[in-house]
Amino acid sequence: MVGAYARGVEIQPLPHSSPRTAAFFDLDKTVIAKSSTLTFSKSFYHGGLINRRAVLRTAYTQFIYLVGGADHDQMERMREYLSSLCKGWNVQQVREIVAETLHDLIDPLIYDEAASLIEAHHTAGRDVVIVSTSGAEVVEPIGEMLGADRVVATRMVIGEDGCFTGEIGYYAYGPTKAEAVRELAESEGYDLARCYAYSDSVTDIPMLEAVGHPHAVNPDRALRREAVAREWPVLVFNRPVRLKQRLPGLSMPTRPALVAAAAVG
Repeated sequence: MVGAYARGVEIQPLPHSSPRTAAFFDLDKTVIAKSSTLTFSKSFYHGGLINRRAVLRTAYTQFIYLVGGADHDQMERMREYLSSLCKGWNVQQVREIVAETLHDLIDPLIYDEAASLIEAHHTAGRDVVIVSTSGAEVVEPIGEMLGADRVVATRMVIGEDGCFTGEIGYYAYGPTKAEAVRELAESEGYDLARCYAYSDSVTDIPMLEAVGHPHAVNPDRALRREAVAREWPVLVFNRPVRLKQRLPGLSMPTRPALVAAAAVG
C-alpha cells in the first residue's frame, strides 16, 4: 500500500489489525527553530528569576547552538549551566511564566513541515511523542500545544519548598532517550520496527537506531554524515509558521500531553 506524503516523508497508514506505532520527535531544531528552554530567558528575566548577565549568556549559547549544533561536550556544559542557573527557582512561578508567554514565544518558531508531519502521523493512526532534553516544565506545555500524545523530558529535582534543588532527577539525553523509547514501546505496545523518529542531533543516533524509520532533520554535520552513510532520509525544515494559521485542530489540541518521563525516570 502506498502511503501519503508529508513534505517528502512517506507516511504509511496502519492496517486495522496491525500493532500500535508512534512517531518520536526531538523538539529543539527539529519541531521548533530554536532551543525551547533558552527561548524563555527574557521572560525569566522579567519574572526576576535571572539577571541581565544570564540573559546575555543564554543569548550567546543560543547563537552557538543554532550555528554549530551541540555535540556531547556542549550538551554537558549546557546541562551543568542550566541546572545551576535554575537552582532555587520556584517551580510554580516557572510554570506560570511559561504558560503566559508560550504562544507568543514558541508558536512562531514551529516548523510548518514538522506540524504537517505531526498531523499526518495522527491521521495515519500513530501516537506522537515529543522526546526532549529540555525541562518538563517547558516541554509539557509545548507538547500539549502541538497535540502530542506523550512527552519525555528532563526532570529537575524539586525540594520541599517547591523550588528546584539544582539536581537533575532524570536526564532525557542520548542513550537515555533510546531507553525511554523502548520502555514506552513495551508499555504501550508499539512495534518499533514500524515506528518513526526525527532529530537534528548526532547525540540522538541511539533514538534513531531504535526505530524502523529514522529521519535526520536539519542535521548537524556529524548526524548528516551518519544519515548519508546509513541511507537515512535527510529532511530540511525551514518554514516556521504559527499554528493558528494552520488547522484549528493543531492550535487547540483535544488530547492532553502525557508525561512519559515519569514512567521511565
